[in-house]
Amino acid sequence: MNALVASASRHGATREIADLIGATLADRGIATDIREIDNVCTLIGYDAVVIGSAVYMGDWISAARTFVERHAGELAERPTWLFSSGPIGDPPKPGADTAVKIDDLVTAAHPREHRVFAGRLEMRRLGLVQRTVARAVHAGEGDYRDWGAIQEWATGIADDLEDLDLSVAEG
Repeated sequence: MNALVASASRHGATREIADLIGATLADRGIATDIREIDNVCTLIGYDAVVIGSAVYMGDWISAARTFVERHAGELAERPTWLFSSGPIGDPPKPGADTAVKIDDLVTAAHPREHRVFAGRLEMRRLGLVQRTVARAVHAGEGDYRDWGAIQEWATGIADDLEDLDLSVAEG
């Protein structure tokens, strides 16, 4: 079983989530390749895929969106999971049900699940426009990622892949 964990991240927070997911899969004996989405050209050789993107103003980074659109057919043919990183605050705002608008990607790629995780906001890493928007919406600076929830989700993916691998081996 070979898995790809690919992410699109402007300031590294989403990449760190992808790193934990990939490490969790690897710890369970799943050969895992963790890459930036811009460095993935093909899905050949991958049995499963996890793709994540940072969310800005409700949407994925364009490189991640374009990748899923381009490879939707291939993603639909293999176990695929999507995750989004973006809501901030305690509780995270906006809520997971309205934080990201990727229904079209979910419909096209048929992932087993799309999960929204809270993100991190560090004003010093933002450009002028991003800082202005963050201040205008009163975004609270801080790291709101729930590492336990992320690891639990990744463990669930590993369980699913192990079950799938066993059923293929038995079939």
